[in-house]
Amino acid sequence: MNINLVVLVLSVSCAYALDNGLARTPPMGWMAWERFRCITDCQTFPKDCISENLFMDMADRLAEDGWRDLGYKYVRIDDCWMAKHRDDHGKLFANETRFPHGIKALAEYIHDRKLKLGIYEDFGTHTCGGYPGSQGYEKVDAETFAEWGVDMLKFDGCYSNETARAVGYPLMGQALNATKRPILYSCSWPAYQGGLPPKVNYTELGEICNVWRNYGDIQDAWADVVAIIEWYATNQDVLASAAAPGHFNDPDMLIVGDFSLSLEQSKAQFGMWAMLAAPLFMSNDLRSMSREAAEVLRNKWVIAVNQDPLGKQGKRYINKDKIQGWGRQLADDRFAVAVLSTRTDDVPYHFTFTLNQMKVSYFNNPHSYASFFTLYEVFEGRSYGMFEANDEIAINIPSSSIRMFHVMPISYEFMNRFSNQVL
Repeated sequence: MNINLVVLVLSVSCAYALDNGLARTPPMGWMAWERFRCITDCQTFPKDCISENLFMDMADRLAEDGWRDLGYKYVRIDDCWMAKHRDDHGKLFANETRFPHGIKALAEYIHDRKLKLGIYEDFGTHTCGGYPGSQGYEKVDAETFAEWGVDMLKFDGCYSNETARAVGYPLMGQALNATKRPILYSCSWPAYQGGLPPKVNYTELGEICNVWRNYGDIQDAWADVVAIIEWYATNQDVLASAAAPGHFNDPDMLIVGDFSLSLEQSKAQFGMWAMLAAPLFMSNDLRSMSREAAEVLRNKWVIAVNQDPLGKQGKRYINKDKIQGWGRQLADDRFAVAVLSTRTDDVPYHFTFTLNQMKVSYFNNPHSYASFFTLYEVFEGRSYGMFEANDEIAINIPSSSIRMFHVMPISYEFMNRFSNQVL
């Protein structure tokens, strides 16, 4: 990269640092890509093609079936929504057959249901699906999205190079800020740079983007879920420090409710995405998803962990015999602890751990007087009892599954008062 480009990148990112007040907790909602991809043949697939009807259907389900009230508020369009060319004024417009009323009308429909609209574009010359990209059109595209009432932009990186991306992603952030409309900015920039330093500067990224993809696209497969978790664990010292209110790592969509995951694997993906403080975007068919999958995605305890206002990403502290132990610090002296099995032997595994191993500790907090901790398993919906930090906790965990605990401190004062009442 030449010195003039370095100066331009620095001036753009410093002068137009992210200032939209969004994503104070990880965003939640529904998006099309993993389940519906780039289906454009509406004659053959009338209910599954990328069209205004699909997104109106999903908006109705989010609003009417209780998803919105749980926090799932974004309806996100991915690739293949637009015409294959810009109009005579250089502006994007939707495919007129599949979106006959246009994106602005769709945004109004979604907003009427107290939901938010997300849209897709690509920094390169074309989107990954071959539609017009934003390179050289950042300002006009940002203004178009704002005029339409868009609330979130996913900005992909196909058909671009490293040098151009270093300018283009900050420029789009600048253009979005300049519209004065709060538009959550989701960047795929780090995913095209290998996801790690030195090619990815997470300090700079947090000043430009609200959320960012930094690993490959998830497929509908348990192996992909495991691979993503492993990558996040291996690189957790870099990634966890980058996550905070206003900017979060994005390990990609939830595939719960699609075709491949068992019920236990579905719980595992949902629970681990909560431990990672990840955006929660379902990519499934809300019209036909099973009741069991829906119950997983509606788990209020897991959602509360994900949406914790402290915004800290969890870390892995135990990794032995394909059993992982994770801990995440929450607000108000609380913690979340997860035990994940990636074993495939179909036999329950007897596992013991202590809360200290999961970094559940208050020794560095002079205002805390915790002695005991209560553990509540969030998927089973039951208490596991009270433990001191060094007590051994024993569980039996099936293969390819999770046990996830909400951990609450109990003070010496409470314990003494409770003991006196009992005695």
